[in-house]
Amino acid sequence: MTQQGKTARQRDHQANERTFLAWLRTSISLIGFGLAIARFGLFMRQSQIITTQDLAPNHFLVNSELLGMSLIIAGLIIVGLAALRYNQVYRQIEQGNYQPSRFTIWLISGVIALLGILSLPLVWGGRNSTPTTKPSQPSGYLPKGRY
Repeated sequence: MTQQGKTARQRDHQANERTFLAWLRTSISLIGFGLAIARFGLFMRQSQIITTQDLAPNHFLVNSELLGMSLIIAGLIIVGLAALRYNQVYRQIEQGNYQPSRFTIWLISGVIALLGILSLPLVWGGRNSTPTTKPSQPSGYLPKGRY
């Protein structure tokens, strides 16, 4: 193998590694967003209980915990797909018959688009969940510093 051929092969492997790292960053972002969304939903529910003394019904299909968990699962799946794709491309580079795969791109794009669509009701529903009445104060309640 010539020096130019070795350099080209090395460049191909480095590009494969950069692509793998980009997929890992994407999966870490999804996992982080999933955790944040799930915890923010819990915070919002607790905040609603404190301010209104009432708990709004939790929709089974549209809630922040489910969306957060879905993002975490999608992130974990992307880690696995990234590792599989990295190994596949590595073998193809070594054998000299690289074949690009559009299936993985379409699959991940579809999953992320679906999760984005599922998050729309959370955003839309959050606009209508502001309390319309002030919470009632328990009897004998004295604000701090006023007695």
